[in-house]
Amino acid sequence: MGPPEFLIAVTAILTLFVGLPWLIFHYVTQWKKNGSLTVEDENLLDELHALARRLEDRMSTIERIVAADSPGFRPSVRDAREEEFELPRSTERPTRTRRREH
Repeated sequence: MGPPEFLIAVTAILTLFVGLPWLIFHYVTQWKKNGSLTVEDENLLDELHALARRLEDRMSTIERIVAADSPGFRPSVRDAREEEFELPRSTERPTRTRRREH
């Protein structure tokens, strides 16, 4: 076994037994660290949920107005579960809310 073959064998063994496990463990820890929502993500979801609620209220109002003007109009049918659905808030960490000026 000459020097180039020895070098190739050592490189292959180090890559297989050191480099590959290090790479796997590195990404496993990254996935665990980034597996949860950040405070900014939760705030964005809260804002989007509030916006969706406001848009739903506006749609209901428009449907009532159109139904009052047009007797043949049928408003969209909503599932009763959607009306009562409320997002649970995480109590583990405080959230900071900020208002956007439009």
